[in-house]
Amino acid sequence: MDLQLTGRTALVTGSTAGIGLAIAKRLAAEGAEVIVTGRQPAKLDAAAAEIGTSGRVRAILADAATPEGAAVLAREAAEVDILVNNLGIYEAKDFTAISDADWHRLFEVNVVAGARLAQAYFSRMRARGWGRIVFVSSESGLVPPPDMIHYAVTKSAQLTIARGLAQLTKGSAVTVNTVLPGPTRSEGIGDFLKSVASSPDLSPEAMEEEFFRLHRPLSLIQRMIEPDEIAALVAYLASPLAAATNGAALRVEGGIVPTIA
Repeated sequence: MDLQLTGRTALVTGSTAGIGLAIAKRLAAEGAEVIVTGRQPAKLDAAAAEIGTSGRVRAILADAATPEGAAVLAREAAEVDILVNNLGIYEAKDFTAISDADWHRLFEVNVVAGARLAQAYFSRMRARGWGRIVFVSSESGLVPPPDMIHYAVTKSAQLTIARGLAQLTKGSAVTVNTVLPGPTRSEGIGDFLKSVASSPDLSPEAMEEEFFRLHRPLSLIQRMIEPDEIAALVAYLASPLAAATNGAALRVEGGIVPTIA
């Protein structure tokens, strides 16, 4: 299927690894010029080289989680048709152990950073007559894990921002949507599984099986989601083909959310 992204420019945050890298590669393969950003020059260059095998790519060294980094992006990537707010961090932590610093850190990266970039690009998209903003949230925003409450709150906040911003697109060709991945096989997932495993001596396969059995029993697929599976949905939402999908929260979480809507 031709997603009609040739000639479009996409900015993907958190795009040097995992879900963000998969999204960037898919958008590039579909014909978009992709702008990737990161804080570490070597990692950024490696990601750009990998994406470059699929299509056009440009790398900008900037920390998208900071006001200074957002300003760099808004200046050096002024003409953006597609903004994918993928940057995010997570951790498992007992609720009573979550510090004020933990709350502020997760909110700054997971919520404020995406809102800041949406503010920078939304009016530009409206003025140019077309645009796509996609927030990468999580099923945790709907089904909060008891050991990741602070993370879940930030993911619920992303849903609120996206829906509220979509209300401001009325009558335009700009859309704002959210995707809700479930547990994904991406960078850092091994350390996360170890942090919640009953024993550090379990094999990676046993840790994954135990994680779904004990911590995500509602999952229908009972496995990690592959980043490419999430990238496929994001690419569709970023395309002109998704013009009638606006203000929506679309799941790609393996059936963890046990509701019909």
